[in-house]
Amino acid sequence: MGDVVNLNRFRKTRAKEERNREAEANRARFGRTKTEKERDRKEAERRTQTLDGHKLDGET
Repeated sequence: MGDVVNLNRFRKTRAKEERNREAEANRARFGRTKTEKERDRKEAERRTQTLDGHKLDGET
């Protein structure tokens, strides 16, 4: 015969693993320091200015 499995424990373990995966994704997305956010903002601003500087006169 097979082993007896407590389904409640199985469900709780599966839910905990899902929460941990979601937490890891959130840490990667939102867990940046103020310096990193500022660096990324400045880099995006620099790219925009460079692109605008290379536009021809007739373009909008």
